[in-house]
Formats: sequence, structure tokens, C-alpha cells
Amino acid sequence: MFSPNWLKHYKKAQLNGDLIAGIIVAVVLVPQSMAYGMLAGLPPEVALYSSVLPLILYAAFGSSRTLAVGPVGLMSLMTGATIIELGITSVDEMVSTAHTLALLVGVILLLMRTVRLGAIINFLSHPVISGFVSAAAIIIALSQIKHMFGLDLPRGLPTYETFYRIITQIPHLNPVTTLIGVSSLLLLSWFKTPLVSLLKRKGIGEGRIQFISKSGPLAAVALSTFSVYYFSLDTQHDVSIIGAIPAGLPNIILPRIDIELIERLLPNALLIALIGYLESVSIARSMASQKRQKIDSNKELIGLGAANIASAISGGYPVAGGFGRSMVNFSAGANSPLASIITACIVALTLAVLTPLFFFLPKAALGAIIVLAVLPLIDTHTLKHAWRYDKADAFSMLITFFTVLATDVESGIIAGTIISIALYLHRSSQPHIAIVGQVGDTEHYRNINRHKVKTDKEILALRVDENLYFANTNYLEDTIMQLVADNKSINHIVIICSSISFIDTSALESLDSILYRLEKADIQLHLAEIKGPVMDKLRTTAFLKKIGEDNVFLSTHQAMTILKNNA
Repeated sequence: MFSPNWLKHYKKAQLNGDLIAGIIVAVVLVPQSMAYGMLAGLPPEVALYSSVLPLILYAAFGSSRTLAVGPVGLMSLMTGATIIELGITSVDEMVSTAHTLALLVGVILLLMRTVRLGAIINFLSHPVISGFVSAAAIIIALSQIKHMFGLDLPRGLPTYETFYRIITQIPHLNPVTTLIGVSSLLLLSWFKTPLVSLLKRKGIGEGRIQFISKSGPLAAVALSTFSVYYFSLDTQHDVSIIGAIPAGLPNIILPRIDIELIERLLPNALLIALIGYLESVSIARSMASQKRQKIDSNKELIGLGAANIASAISGGYPVAGGFGRSMVNFSAGANSPLASIITACIVALTLAVLTPLFFFLPKAALGAIIVLAVLPLIDTHTLKHAWRYDKADAFSMLITFFTVLATDVESGIIAGTIISIALYLHRSSQPHIAIVGQVGDTEHYRNINRHKVKTDKEILALRVDENLYFANTNYLEDTIMQLVADNKSINHIVIICSSISFIDTSALESLDSILYRLEKADIQLHLAEIKGPVMDKLRTTAFLKKIGEDNVFLSTHQAMTILKNNA
């Protein structure tokens, strides 16, 4: 029988922390899930269904002890955008498509695990990820303005057009809806910081403060729902409400398997799977590092894949690890995935008996919950840091950010990926090549531009600080031949390979060409400090026979000493 690794080592002392964290996250998750369902353009029960079985499956197969999986802003936005892109307007068909999309995302993640693509997270730089998350947060926040102010705005508009329509329709806002939306936003803001400070001054315990401060969404939902019900705001002042939510636990279903639909969904499903994985693993790693725990990237593919398939068969839509809920889970004292299982049970209980309480829940309150949840994702710190440290990274962040705003999230992700790869190729295509000299009478050799060193006019020692591959071979060859042309007294060139871990076929051909051209100029080529795996591969080539193993040295100092003595 399958037993998760964390369950085998579970201790009774961990239960209290998991129980408290599970309850607190459930308090946050129920109203937040309904809000994210609204963001995706789906009925609220679909989001709640996505908050039960997926949490249990991730707890069984994932590697993070504190990642809180469920509906999240970015995945909801991309799911809604995908449905709009397909031109689907029927609610039943939208829900059915969401199920199929979740199934596809889950299958893609499991296929990625099969071919061990867990390391794909390394191919998007942090500034690029920060750029599209920040832009997506703005898009999400703008999309909720219509609910908070009672405006009539169609879904799926470009960001600039959404902003323009908001400005032009402000005179036509619904005053009562606006009052509910703004009041909910202020209440949520008060729960985040002022209330915490007040409770601390009153000497309230940390555990109780945690619970009370995280209850802001529930308080906003309760107060706004009561106001709408008591004053009949839905009928008297046209306040938009959630309406009836079917009671009962989700049924196990088989998502629609339609080849034509799958073909149309596949490109977006790939992007949703990739972004959900990147977001989840980034959050999981951040929290795990604080507790000296380890995250297995490939195991995360299994956990998230299983969670999405579970969401599909239980009537939900694509899920991932959420930053806000995960941080609540972490800070509330979660010790293991049992906290998520407790959360799932509470959400299930809500579905079973409490859904009638949400009938008069105003969409304005849910909009406020989303806005306050995504605003912290707008990351200006990374931009400031990147601008000071490396302007190329800052530009990549800005390009990704504005591409997402000007077009859509998918295009921004593609642009960010291309930028990340292009920046890597650009940097590695012109590797740092240092001319080195001896530091005093030591065996250490350093850059002549940074240290006071001794050099020999007949021996040129070069340290190449990059792997050698097709993109930088011409640069290395041109650099060496230019140095030779500028210094007629050079008789020996020593390439120091201490920073080279890989030489591809193109680079080997280039080294062969360099050797040939230097021999024609009556200059001897030497190699020093070659790493073992690189040397093992070179021994299988004709190049090593051409250069001669006598011209391959263990260290730079050995090379310089022997060459000077033989001069």
C-alpha cells in the first residue's frame, strides 16, 4: 500500500501545528477560491471543487511539506483567457472545457516527469519570472475593478483597452456596489497590519493573532453577504451576487475527451503547466530553504500532475501552489502535508452543508479579495536590484512585463523565455578571457588587469572563463589570433581550462583550427588544468594526438615553469 514519505516519519508533536495551519488556510481558501473562480469566468463551485481532492493528491505525491495547492490567480487568469480565446460562451461548455484543460495540464506534468524535465525551471531567469508575474498581477487587479465598482466591461480585453473603458465608465459606476467593494478592501487592509499591531499591544498570543489576522477574507465575505441580505441590495440597488451554489461534494467524472478540443487546448495547456510548475516550485523552494528542507523538482511534477488530474476528475480546473496561501500555511506552523489534508476536509464540509450561506455574497467583495491577494505580487524590488546590478536583466524584466500588458500572459511568457535564452547565448558567446601572470613567487596566476603580476613576453597564458561550445568558438579563435598578431614575440600560448567543464564538437573543431594556425605561425599551443571528464573525452579524439599529451599540463605553474626552462 502506498504511504507518503512524510507520513512514515510523522510525529505526534507535529499535529498541533498542522491542525492550526489547516484551519487557518481553509478560512482563507474558501472565499479566495470562489474569487479565483470568478476570475476564471467559472461558477464558484468549480473553484471549490478544485480545493478538495487536488490538495489530498498533492499531499500524497508532492515533495514540499508546506506548499498550499489550489486555485491561484495566474492559473485562473490563464484558464479564463484560454476559454475566451476558444470563443466559448455556454457556461456548461466553459466548465467542461476547464475540466479537460486541467486533465491536459496534469498529463503534461507527468510526461515532463517521465522525461525528467524538472530542471526546466532553470531556463527562466528570476527577473523574467518577476516581470510576467508582476504584469499578470496588474491584469488580474484591473479585471476585478468591474466587480468592485459595478461596471459593465467585457472579459478578455487588452489591458490598455480595459484601463480606458474603466476611466470612461467611472461616471456610470454603481454607488452601492462601490461602497461594498471599497469597504471590503479597507477591511482586508485593516486585518493585514493595523489589527495585528493592535492585538500585539493587547498582549494577545501569537497563535490567536495568526488566526484572527488571516480571517480578513472571511470577515469581508460575512459582513458584505449579511449587508446584501438584510438590506436587499441585490434587488433594490442591483448589486451583483454569487447566487445559488450547488450543495454537496464533487462527483467523480470523466472529462470530455475530444481530439479537436485537445488540439486547440494543447498550446495553452503547455504554457499553463509550465507556469504552474515554475510558480509552485519557486514558492516551495523559498519556504523549504527556511527550514533546511529539500524540494525534489521531479517529484513536484508528479505531485502537481496528480493534483491537476484530481481536479479534472472532481469537476475543477487547473491548480498550482499559491504564494499567499502557502505563506499563510508556512507562517501558521504547518509541519507536514497533513495541514493541506485538514484544509481539504474543511472545504469539503463547506461544500456539503454551508453553500446556502453564500447565496447573497456580492461579487464586489470577492473582487476586493483578489485585488489585495495579487497586489503583493507586483515586484518593484527585483527591478531596482537588477537595474543596479545588471541592466540587461532589468531590460529583460521590463520587456516581459510590457509584453504581457500589451498582449497577453502567454505571449509574455514566450517573450521572457526567448529573452532568457538569448541573454545566456549572448553572454556565453563572448566569454571572459583573461591574460594571467604569476603573483610574486607563488604558484598562483591572476588577471594582469587586476593584480600586480609577472609575465613572460614569449609565453601568453590565457584563462577562458566559460564552457566551449558552438556559440563562442569563433570569439575564442579571433581573440587568440588577434593577440598573436599584436605581439610578435609570442612563441607559446597556454590555454588554462580550469573553468571549462564541457567542449562540444564545434569547439573541438575550433581548437583544431587554432592549433593549425598557430603551428603555421611557429607558435606552440598548450593546455593546462583540464578537468577529468573533459580530458576523458579528449583522449578519444585526434586533437589530443595532434597537440601531444606532453603539451597538456596539470597546472598553470607547471606549464610556465617547464616552458621557461626549455626556452
